[in-house]
Amino acid sequence: MKLLEDKIKNEGRVIGTEVLKVDNFLNHQVDPALMAAMGEEFARLFENDNIDKVLTVESSGIAPAVFTALALHVPMVFARKKKSLTLVDDNYTADVYSFTKQETNHIIVDKRFISAGERILLIDDFLANGQAVEGMLQIADAAGAEVVGVGIVIEKTFQKGRAILDEKGIRVESLARIAAFEDGQVIFVN
Repeated sequence: MKLLEDKIKNEGRVIGTEVLKVDNFLNHQVDPALMAAMGEEFARLFENDNIDKVLTVESSGIAPAVFTALALHVPMVFARKKKSLTLVDDNYTADVYSFTKQETNHIIVDKRFISAGERILLIDDFLANGQAVEGMLQIADAAGAEVVGVGIVIEKTFQKGRAILDEKGIRVESLARIAAFEDGQVIFVN
């Protein structure tokens, strides 16, 4: 998706050899026009999959997931990272390790919001090591829901996340695919 790649080139910041900071438009400040375009693109890519719900993990996946759900005319559910007083004990849970935050989060989805037989599209901001997607897969599996695919905003192809999903036979559609970070620059997959 050229619009996203241009945004990454112009506003993203490479930190070291593994981290891309996109807080100017995706995960701190959000560009709603870009989110709407990404939602439309994910909806186009998965338009024939009869999706019942979109699932993501808070917080950076919420914006692209909401716009995807809007374009697909389905509800969006997000897995919470912290249990609140209003989240009772009837939940699906999984543990997700965050490389950038160097911590493990216990993600939670109320059982009322994902049901057996539902066709679920997972959306996430990054695919690197695949931990967030793996956690969402565990939740969908526990619910008896079918994951029809995974939509990723930015995929780092030099990390193992895609290989893990390919091994499981899960369809992945990434809007921007990064081959490497070299000299502070983003090198996209051709």
